[in-house]
Amino acid sequence: CWHPAMGSVGACRQCAVKHFKDDKDTHGKLVMACMTAAAQGTRISIKDPEAVAFRAGIIEGMMINHPHDCPVCDEGGHCHLQDMTVMTGHDYRRYSFLKRSFRNQYLGPLVNHEMNRCIQCYRCVRFYREYAGGRDFDVFGLRDQVYFGRHADGALENEFSGNLVEVCPTGVFTDKTLKRHYTRKWDMQMAPSVCVHCALGCNITPAERYGKLRQIVTRYNREINGYFLCDRGRFGYEFVNSDQRIRQPRRGRDKSITRSEALQHLAPLVAEGSKVIGIGSPRASLESNFLLRALVGPGRFYAGVSDDQHQLISAMLEILQAGPAHSPSLHEIELSDAVLILGEDVTNVAPIMALRLRQSVRQQPFAGADIEKMHIPTWDDYAMRNALQDAKGPLFIATPAATRLDDVATQTHRGAPDDVARLGFAIAHALDERAPVAPGLPPETYVLADQIAHALKNAKRPVVISGGSCNNIAIIQAAANVSRALFAGGLPAALSFIVPECNSFGLALMGGAPLGHAFKAVHGGMAETIIVLENDLYLRGPAKSVDAFLNGARETIVLDHLLNPTAQKATIMLPAGTFAESDGTLVNNEGRAQRFFQVFVPENDIQPSWRWLCDAMAAAERPEGTVWKSLDDIIAAMSAAIPGLAGVQQAAPDASFRIAGQKVPREPERRSGRTAISANLNVSEPKPPDDPDSPFSFSMEGTPDQPPAALIPFFWVPGWSSIQSTNFYQTEIAGPLRGGTPGVRVINPAPIAGGSYFTQVPPPFVPLRHDFLVVPLYHIFGSEELSHCAPAIAELIPQPYIALNQEDAKRLHVEADNPVKVRLEDATYSLPVKIKPELPMGVVGLPVGLPGLTTISLPVRSILEREDNRQ
Repeated sequence: CWHPAMGSVGACRQCAVKHFKDDKDTHGKLVMACMTAAAQGTRISIKDPEAVAFRAGIIEGMMINHPHDCPVCDEGGHCHLQDMTVMTGHDYRRYSFLKRSFRNQYLGPLVNHEMNRCIQCYRCVRFYREYAGGRDFDVFGLRDQVYFGRHADGALENEFSGNLVEVCPTGVFTDKTLKRHYTRKWDMQMAPSVCVHCALGCNITPAERYGKLRQIVTRYNREINGYFLCDRGRFGYEFVNSDQRIRQPRRGRDKSITRSEALQHLAPLVAEGSKVIGIGSPRASLESNFLLRALVGPGRFYAGVSDDQHQLISAMLEILQAGPAHSPSLHEIELSDAVLILGEDVTNVAPIMALRLRQSVRQQPFAGADIEKMHIPTWDDYAMRNALQDAKGPLFIATPAATRLDDVATQTHRGAPDDVARLGFAIAHALDERAPVAPGLPPETYVLADQIAHALKNAKRPVVISGGSCNNIAIIQAAANVSRALFAGGLPAALSFIVPECNSFGLALMGGAPLGHAFKAVHGGMAETIIVLENDLYLRGPAKSVDAFLNGARETIVLDHLLNPTAQKATIMLPAGTFAESDGTLVNNEGRAQRFFQVFVPENDIQPSWRWLCDAMAAAERPEGTVWKSLDDIIAAMSAAIPGLAGVQQAAPDASFRIAGQKVPREPERRSGRTAISANLNVSEPKPPDDPDSPFSFSMEGTPDQPPAALIPFFWVPGWSSIQSTNFYQTEIAGPLRGGTPGVRVINPAPIAGGSYFTQVPPPFVPLRHDFLVVPLYHIFGSEELSHCAPAIAELIPQPYIALNQEDAKRLHVEADNPVKVRLEDATYSLPVKIKPELPMGVVGLPVGLPGLTTISLPVRSILEREDNRQ
């Protein structure tokens, strides 16, 4: 029942030990270790015969109703119940009567339910309801029957439901996406990696067999994701196996060409130099972006993001580098005792940060005097929750629309983006009178600003969270003002910015003008060849502008994973490796550079983007193409060329790293081999491929010792096949990994803090009668590009809609689900209405990224009409 992230409840009785009063006590008493505090002089025995027999009896009781299905169970081989059953020596079943049985539920496309395997540990309901805040899952009891599930069949609604797969110590909840291409844990090849579906940089372990990515599991990192992942990060991996993958070089959309033909076509284009421009990408690695920058030259390298996004990300980077506030890790955010969120729907844009924030609201009550008087240790979860009840620390959220964190917020504020910024400026002024005033606020907003300022001022570890989701630079500046005002009062506040993609900050450190400048270069005849790196430009700007840009070039070379609209316009398409098929470095929103490693060698001509670019240099007889032969060469050159990335070399050991002369194996020792699927054709084991770019081997051969934290490919120790084996890799339970935290920070405040208060306070938003302000809304499933091609995630993507409050809906004479015409730039949409009562008057919400909606820079003013054209 015990889980290191959720404390102790003493429910399963499996940790029974014999406790002795002193050295004269020979009898002792049985106690549950998870509920017994360690103290000076404590004497316990784990191997006392009575304790051993008690634990074995508990396991036998659990196994009475557990089905005999280990050979066919999806959890087999990484099941904690298996670990414990073997440890207690329970290998013979005396029970021969009918077993208890349950009906399984449909829980959606992500999680499979096998209730007959349940051992009533209560981990699932504790995580789902108490830790993750879900409300559509519970425990139900009737007489001696206990059932864990939903009140009715249906998809689990919580964004972290996939963690039930790892939280459950047996096979009740399993990965439904793995079920479609199931492989035992010990037969999969794994490597340390980083999630690419948002900017947080959560650590993951992808697993592959037979050239197909099969599963993602959590790779513990205390400073970032801890023990958990969001559902998009856990299940979005299937885009790697998509039918939309570009697997061979192509000329145009349909004609396949060989690798040598593609390079022959590229060589003269690259040799021309001055007529070639490169479009970088915030979802491509530092190394790939640097190679493109080196190929075309720094002056012809463009960042590959829209002009407004470029402005926002650059502003956030400058604020963090100027200081004085530092960018906190997610672990620091969890430990914060007062939080202000300005303009961010955190659950949908940075999910694991939201999970951490749910724990942060317990920090201030934990420190309360009453708890100290009651002598309740923080690890005693059930007693703590009983004592605290619904007590929560300060969490204030100011956004245009409701968020999934509102249920734990102290207070929420709804306003147009400019009004959210004005509240932030008012808070900063309440903290420090030297900060600019936000004039003309309603009296209740001044009161709220004072309340928030008071909470932040009286906290020990305040955190301000903001970002670019509202596409409003004033919100970012207001957040900076609040953090600087706290520092002016002697309080070291932390400032966390949420950026859009997995390498947004890395690309910003690389430099390069925004996409609008690239458009001008082509329109002005300064460029004839465009090289687009892992970037769908139709997600960056209006389709008409992108069409004119691509059509204006003589050649368009696209390196990407998926056949997206930009790739379809290419004269040459090159198949780029995904995160699972390449090595590279990403910089997360904290400013931490982290290395991800190739999990498997793909078939056909797929290879990392940086290797394609290096090969193009060699084909054009550029000197770099012969000098840069490995990932380490590129990282060294990048560190020398770009001072802001000089520390990237320390993100992980280089390819020469060995333990006692041995590489680190990607495959577990228990692996049964790769030839079974083709044994009818050939039983010869092929030679594993060489890997010159990392210290890993593509086999089970290598060091049996624990590698440094950045190189841990999977968690496993003898006797502990389950994810619980993570404990053996930590310096202490729930502490850092041995060998330190993976990655290295490359964004830090200046030694001498700079940055004065921002003074451009926006005017208040004024609703107009005949048009509305359309603001962006975000969905964890649908607003991110790559996970669209994961079938299970695709099932959960909502249909496009337009969100209004009731008063605006009445003014338009429409109700929920009625169609409304929305005019946006050059496009007109007919969208069903969704009523969101919290939206301010005159503000409507439009989801970002959903299929069928073209890219529009929001917020924007727009006219809404009923289908019968009545305004």
